Amino acid sequence: MKPLQGKVAVVAGATRGAGRGIAVGLGAAGATVYCTGRSVTGGPSDLNRSETIQETAAMVDSAGGIGIPVRTDHTVPAEVEALFARIREEQDGQLDVLANNIWGGEKLVEWGTPFWEHSLPNGLLVQERAVKAHMITSYYGAPLMVARRGGLIIEVTDGIDYRYRGNLFYSLAKISPIHLAESMAEELRPHGVTAVAATPGFLRSEEMLEHFRVAESNWQDAVSSGIKDAEHFAQSETPFFIGRGLAALAADPAYAAYAGKVMPSWTLSDMYGHEDVDGRRPHWGNYAKKHGFL
Repeated sequence: MKPLQGKVAVVAGATRGAGRGIAVGLGAAGATVYCTGRSVTGGPSDLNRSETIQETAAMVDSAGGIGIPVRTDHTVPAEVEALFARIREEQDGQLDVLANNIWGGEKLVEWGTPFWEHSLPNGLLVQERAVKAHMITSYYGAPLMVARRGGLIIEVTDGIDYRYRGNLFYSLAKISPIHLAESMAEELRPHGVTAVAATPGFLRSEEMLEHFRVAESNWQDAVSSGIKDAEHFAQSETPFFIGRGLAALAADPAYAAYAGKVMPSWTLSDMYGHEDVDGRRPHWGNYAKKHGFL
């Protein structure tokens, strides 16, 4: 049997990027994965990108799991409540993994702008999507785990600590999930449920590939292009690297030992020995320390 055969997971924000990678990683380990988000076939979100939750669910199927796409706006409590009511009915209340990966701030953060000159509506919308949506999702998902006295909640973020990340609104949005994981871990521990935070390194997402004007098949062409940050891009990882790591963590019977901690993709690789899908083992932690990023 695959290590997560018979397990049920929700990946909130599974449309693209790390969310898609996590969904596929869990599927490859045998899980049934509810892939949620706002972008569906024929109905993109306000980000107006081509990726959809149906595509992600199909990738989960191809990887060996069961993918179930469910359109959900995680900032709307009624939609999130309905999602978990459906899981309660279809899976007899079983929920083993919940990955909170909602972001949607790509077009909202105004880099290089001090907070008092930044668009306030955009800055607050970032918090709505990247913090409030996570809280709403855990609010409705955690009771299923508490009832069964087991489960793993994963708060996906960017970074491993509380340092400033170049923009106040972005920093708040990315630091908050770390504290959410710490706080949830404390309140969930007596009920046998574990919460952790997780971060990829330099993520070679669909949008990042577009930024560097390459595809996954030729991404290394950008390294010698002279484009800004190309040196750092050389250390990048696919979204499936963090997915493989979190699937390994979810299958680890001792994952409760990491409650409240931040689990970076590179640490997960060190722990469980897996490679990225391209055969590399990028270690953003070592690289970032060497260059003063961590």
